Amino acid sequence: MDPEFFTADPERNGSALRRKLLTQRWLDPACGSGTFLVLLIRRMRQLGEALMVPERDLLQAILRNVVGFDLNPLAVLTARVNYLLAIADLLEHRTIEITIPIYLADSIRMPSLGKELRTAGAYEFPTAVGDFLVPAAVCDSRERFDRFCRVLEESVQAGLSVESLIDRVRSFAPKAEESRLRELYEQFLELHRRGLDGLWARLLQNNFAPLVAGPFDCIVGNPPWINWEHLPDQYRSELQTLWREMQAGGPVYLGKKWDISLLMAQVVMTHLLKPGGRLGFVITQSAFKTNLGGRDFRKFRLPDQTPVRVLHVDDMVSLQPFEGASNRTAVMVLEKGKATRYPVPYTLWRKVRGKRFTYNSTLDEVMRATRRFNFYAEPVDPSDPTSPWLTARPKALKAIRKALGNSDYEAHEGVNTGGANAVYWVDIVYKRPDGLVVVRNITEGAKVKVEEVTEPIEGDLLYPLLRGRDVQRWKAEPSARIIMTYLETRSGPRVIEPSEMERRYPNTLRYLRRFESVLKRRADYRHYFEPSGKPFYAMMPRPGSFAPWKVVWREVSYTLDAAVAGPFDGKPTVPDHTLILIDCASKDEAHYICAALNSAPARLGVQAYIVLHPDPHILEHIRIPRFNPKDPVHRRLAELSERAHEAAKREDVRRLRQIEEAVDEAAARLWGLTDAELREIRRSLVELQGAEEIEEEEE
Repeated sequence: MDPEFFTADPERNGSALRRKLLTQRWLDPACGSGTFLVLLIRRMRQLGEALMVPERDLLQAILRNVVGFDLNPLAVLTARVNYLLAIADLLEHRTIEITIPIYLADSIRMPSLGKELRTAGAYEFPTAVGDFLVPAAVCDSRERFDRFCRVLEESVQAGLSVESLIDRVRSFAPKAEESRLRELYEQFLELHRRGLDGLWARLLQNNFAPLVAGPFDCIVGNPPWINWEHLPDQYRSELQTLWREMQAGGPVYLGKKWDISLLMAQVVMTHLLKPGGRLGFVITQSAFKTNLGGRDFRKFRLPDQTPVRVLHVDDMVSLQPFEGASNRTAVMVLEKGKATRYPVPYTLWRKVRGKRFTYNSTLDEVMRATRRFNFYAEPVDPSDPTSPWLTARPKALKAIRKALGNSDYEAHEGVNTGGANAVYWVDIVYKRPDGLVVVRNITEGAKVKVEEVTEPIEGDLLYPLLRGRDVQRWKAEPSARIIMTYLETRSGPRVIEPSEMERRYPNTLRYLRRFESVLKRRADYRHYFEPSGKPFYAMMPRPGSFAPWKVVWREVSYTLDAAVAGPFDGKPTVPDHTLILIDCASKDEAHYICAALNSAPARLGVQAYIVLHPDPHILEHIRIPRFNPKDPVHRRLAELSERAHEAAKREDVRRLRQIEEAVDEAAARLWGLTDAELREIRRSLVELQGAEEIEEEEE
């Protein structure tokens, strides 16, 4: 945030620190129990003592400059108590009545000016007893609005007339509209007569705090990480409108994994942060690494086209700083009013082997138990500044660009049964002399529960099934079978029509009919198959499902680990939907692609920008040329991949390591990398994967 405020020596920087101490304003817009605010107060008190600031002035500076908001009443109550305890011994120096500046308020959905004729010139405050319209003239400063709320509450309690209330308000807000004041006060008086007045003026004061408490020099906090899909329907609808307003033009993506913490950052920077001010948030790493969830945020521009500069990001994913949670944690520092310049400094934190720290450890203790790697970040696609960030050491970041670009291949998701795995996935019990195969459906772990049955079916529609658990780097071995209700044609997979199924595969049809009601309840069936007249057993094969040779890797994984899947028991292996596949024309082509993907340059290129999902889009960024059997480098990669698969099958770790080094060297020739560049790439890859024993060197 402001390093000088926390680290500077008061004896050397006394005048500058004194000015900041007394004037710099801080906000935590999601303060929870007030942890960040108490730490700020502690630092202000340290500086105040060192700089010999009078206690009265220090107390006033804290109360004026350290502010918190939260939407949870219990959190606000706790934060106020913690704040009060942090300044308790200064209270004897107060000269006026004080208010603890922790407010029960929504930092995202702030009061807004009315847009219709009835609400023009006023801020709307919807409540359970009706909408209050507050004159804009009393909302232009915190002091004026706080006074207005006090006057409003006192007038209601005293039973003053409307005219008296208007006169009192006009004494400090002469531009306040009389009609607005009259309407609002009459609402409060009516609530008072009905015994419903409660604390409406104080609720008004709290809810309007985000509107009148600013602006701030620094905004800090750990905003709530809540996915779009988990928000209440009405709140989600209101935020959707707000999110579109917050974006600085261009298309806006709102998906179920979009996180409201990013919206809070946008809103508070827009409305509460001073030009040149800084925001420091503990944030989800998806802000920088996801293809869609953070794309709009990475425009780094506010609605009025004010630019936002990313000063620094700390990647703390491997530290897992929150006890009992596996959130992917990052810390970002942004500055309002300057454009982001790439590459952005990006510090990767890793635990040191054998050392420990806890939630209550000091910063010094955490520093000793961790190692920091000085990486940099920039968009993986240079032509698209909103694309996910690529992060690596500076030299590796430059080198890896040689391997990036559009691939000559396309990848696809594996076969999707639409949630009916327990119907289509089977184990072979035995083969009958008449050619039928007795199978038992796999119900263990299925999301949709179905009856376990043992039935004879035609073997023609049984294919080796490759699941995510069956794939490792250089190794893919099917562990079950899948019933494919499709036939391969030149134009792609074709569903078998019921008449043909009944004629050629009656036993399979009989088996499937046992689950007809389950299959018809699938969302895919209702949305895609039923409207187009497809049979109830239709599923989702993908291009290349029946190809004899494929390259596959897990879609949910922190690393890219590819393997070649060839024919098994004389039939093509079929990957399920948890795997990504590239269908290949030959065995050599598959091994060439596999070696390229498993090389250090490709793995760094992927791991440096993905969070968890190396899905089909990675081939938009890893430039794999079309296989040329006459190219010696292509042939070398194919040969090495075959050897690696053999070593992996034998579990010969030493031999496999030697082969992988040769793969890296061949891949370096494929992409024109020098030996030095390959070393930098390998080094960054090891650090990204969390090897604590690597010694950090000076750049």
